[in-house]
Amino acid sequence: MPTTTHTPGHVFAHADGGVTAPAGFQAAGVSAGLKKSGKRDVCMLVADTACPAAAVFTTSATAAPPVLVSRTHIADGTLRAVVINAGNANACTGAPGLADAQAIAQAAASALGCAPADVAVCSTGVIGVPLPLGLVEAGIAEAAEALDVTAGDAAAEAIMTTDTFPKLVALSVTAGGRTFTVGGMAKGSGMIQPNMATMLAFLTTDAPLSPGSCDAVLRRSVARSFNRITVDSDTSTNDTCILMASGAEGGEPLEPGTGPFEAVAAAIEEVATALAHMVVRDGEGATKFVTVTVSGAADEGDAEQAAFAIANSPLFKTALFGEDANWGRVAMALGKSGARVDPGRFDITFAGIATCRSGTAVDFDEAEAARALAADEIEVAVDLHLGEGEATVWTCDFSYDYVKINGDYRT
Repeated sequence: MPTTTHTPGHVFAHADGGVTAPAGFQAAGVSAGLKKSGKRDVCMLVADTACPAAAVFTTSATAAPPVLVSRTHIADGTLRAVVINAGNANACTGAPGLADAQAIAQAAASALGCAPADVAVCSTGVIGVPLPLGLVEAGIAEAAEALDVTAGDAAAEAIMTTDTFPKLVALSVTAGGRTFTVGGMAKGSGMIQPNMATMLAFLTTDAPLSPGSCDAVLRRSVARSFNRITVDSDTSTNDTCILMASGAEGGEPLEPGTGPFEAVAAAIEEVATALAHMVVRDGEGATKFVTVTVSGAADEGDAEQAAFAIANSPLFKTALFGEDANWGRVAMALGKSGARVDPGRFDITFAGIATCRSGTAVDFDEAEAARALAADEIEVAVDLHLGEGEATVWTCDFSYDYVKINGDYRT
């Protein structure tokens, strides 16, 4: 990863540590026996003191008990800690599952000396299986003893399920003579079209933000990052994204509209986007990272609707796996998307190669297209020629391995 990242108006320096890179946070990742592999499966992320926080959650009507508990606990705009377990989603588990989620918050609160309402709870893994509460509670006790400012990597490992690598990143940005750090970690590989965030994502900063500012910045960042990715169009029962602001940078609270505030907001969005891209790159069975951009739409909403229709099409995704510039599958997706489309005006480009102009085929070199589509990063562009609306969605291809991974996920 480069040491610096440039976006319009900002220069970010990369840092180590993920969620523990910003001052004021500790973390731990331990093995409590929830995963058959024996790998880390219980994580704690803890601020030195209760601090401003915000969250966005799944829009699923079958939201899991941990989501219900966390929604309540973060309602006042503050948190001290987040407890995450992998290997069991504690979803579709009824009243016992809700009691278990509440017990996890209580166990963490007892270990940290805070109120249960200061603890958010997240779970990920198999749906519909009772949570082994005793194992999680033992893991919490162990994690509380292992909390450390250098444990960001261990924490990121502990929240993985079908992920093939831990997803973490941290950046620092300087503005107004002050330097702020933002860290993050995420997990997600399948069941990814978040409609809020990815399956689980956690962002931290040492910037002094108010609860209201945390909420506004998080929602803006999620809309432009996690809410623009899809692996398989499926929204999890457990999707959660949490931002915590320790204020340990020590300066005056940041005011919206000021240079330092906008720099921190940009860094949070940059971290969220980097994590979102990691989720897509690690899509179950994925061999290609695919950027789908729809421009010239009647408005941004139509552009996003059309882009997701393309990105979620199994026919489109399998064509990319087969390195086939089958632009007809894009045209099909546009037609079913619900976005406004003039069948005589749209253009389609695969990996820089024009395949369709004004809604009809153009001659192109199939061999050249196949070579271009053999790359592990591909861009597909559509211009509807109807207006100024534009949106980009990130996705991946569908390979044989996607079916293999999900065909025996429980067993």
